[in-house]
Amino acid sequence: MTTETAPAGRITLPGGEMLAWSDLPQQRLADGGPLAALATRLVPPGTRVLLAGPHDPALLGQLGHAEVTCLLRSHPDAVALAPRAAHVVVGGPAGLPDDETYDVVIAAAGLDPVESVEGTRLGWSGVLARLVAAVRPGGALLLRLDNPLGLHRLVSATPWYAARDDSAWVIGGVLDRGHPANRDQLRDRLTEAGLRPTACWAAYPDAGSPTALLDADHLDRDAGSGLFDAVLHGACAGGSTRDTVLQDPARLAVDALHAGRAADLAPGWLVLAHRPADGERPPAADRDLPVALIQTGRPGIGVAEVLHGPSGWRWGLAPTTGRQTPSAAPFASREAAYRDADALSGPVPSGRLLRTLLLDAALRRDLTTVRTLLHGYAGWLADQADADGRIAGAAALAEADNVVVDGERYAVLDPSWRATGALPTDVVLARGLWRFAAALLTGGYAHPWSSTLDVPGLTVVLGGLAGRDLDRATVTEAVETEAAIAAALHGLDVDGRINLATELRTVAPTDPPIGLRSYQQLREAWLRQREEITRLAALTAWTEELLTSRERALRRAETTIGLLSGSISYRVGRLAITPARLAKRGARAAKRRATAVLAPKQEEQQ
Repeated sequence: MTTETAPAGRITLPGGEMLAWSDLPQQRLADGGPLAALATRLVPPGTRVLLAGPHDPALLGQLGHAEVTCLLRSHPDAVALAPRAAHVVVGGPAGLPDDETYDVVIAAAGLDPVESVEGTRLGWSGVLARLVAAVRPGGALLLRLDNPLGLHRLVSATPWYAARDDSAWVIGGVLDRGHPANRDQLRDRLTEAGLRPTACWAAYPDAGSPTALLDADHLDRDAGSGLFDAVLHGACAGGSTRDTVLQDPARLAVDALHAGRAADLAPGWLVLAHRPADGERPPAADRDLPVALIQTGRPGIGVAEVLHGPSGWRWGLAPTTGRQTPSAAPFASREAAYRDADALSGPVPSGRLLRTLLLDAALRRDLTTVRTLLHGYAGWLADQADADGRIAGAAALAEADNVVVDGERYAVLDPSWRATGALPTDVVLARGLWRFAAALLTGGYAHPWSSTLDVPGLTVVLGGLAGRDLDRATVTEAVETEAAIAAALHGLDVDGRINLATELRTVAPTDPPIGLRSYQQLREAWLRQREEITRLAALTAWTEELLTSRERALRRAETTIGLLSGSISYRVGRLAITPARLAKRGARAAKRRATAVLAPKQEEQQ
């Protein structure tokens, strides 16, 4: 029997509800993240929306301009979300009224969390059929599918099939034919259900709380895109967890991009499908849909998006209908950098990421390419300087991670990162080279330089390749600048900045990379440490052998001296030398006395 409960009679309990269970995600992004930005773009004002499954409450806040109905299986979640929704149905898809249809149905948590384990089980295909029936003709379905061969599973230290926690109601694998296992199978299922798939986004670094949504078709086509390279590396370097992983997900994601497989290895996909109205032609891919949605991590900016423009891709800010936050800016003069939302409005420069090009050339021991890239980078930075030799704005933070190269043209990829004050050109160059040197050495990459170089030493060498004479004092200043900038961009307090500066000053080639820890990188760091210990042990053994040989030579010399001291010739020679030595001392004493007597007389005569 259907009953109405508080608050305000918005909750419907058709039966099968889970009374002591919660599905709401624990990890949440500011303003709902890229998913909320995408949903806001897909939902016009006044639209009737069905949110099927557990979603971040911030998503409901972004959909305040629409009439939202939530379909949940958890009663505690219903109580938590009811104040933000127009209506909440608890108990699974079987509780949806047959005559209710919606303009947009969003199942961004997948279909498994939609149905209750306390009610009638429909299975994945049954839940899909019920949600498709709830989409009105001309409406749309936004559906998430987790990838059983995704990046998250490839790098996880715990196998997916070993899950024993309470949330593992369904453990999906490729052998479960009830679930689609890739994008093609999902498109086929949607087509069979009467929908027309029109767009697909790859979710990184985690399907449940993605910080980047990238158009899957463009990922397949634009394998050399500097934008996708930077976004994937940035999203996966921090990851959605601080647990130790098997290997570096950022490196694997970038390699997959350049191999044309970044979409296939995505942890999950968000597919947009439309239900054509009678006589309506199937909609083509909408050019107004974003190519990329990126969580910025700074309040006041929210989500950056990349859209198609007349002359290519353009930066923009994702639309929001929730509560606005003032634009981020430096709160005091101590802030070294900030992010300017107004700068995210121009074209996205084409080209490949400088960091990737440098790593590739270093791995191949191609010093000619390294020299050409660094010389062009240093010259481009010099062109950005003013008459006093200082660089301001976005160019002051133009390191290899945020610069794209297209032939001989260098450009800042994301111009919203800006320095508060102007920095000397040598410091800007040294900071960019130090960041690359630290990534190269701590990442365990093969390179053509001496293994005894430390990070500042390699920075000086790279400066020489760039045609600039950098010294260690300049590198030290660049490291302090890097600590101040990183502290400002990540919102660290004074103690955090001091700790970060100490950590950066002590970065050594034998350390693992700063950030996410992987067993592969930890093993490589251990091997470098073992090689260093072996080298130091050999040096110590050589030094001890040298000291031993010198000590033996000294003992032989002392023995020889002792033997010579007791010989007759030594005694005769000493008897002959001693009077001469005494006479010499007496002459020196007489000379000093004579000088002492004559000096006063000479002064009186003068």
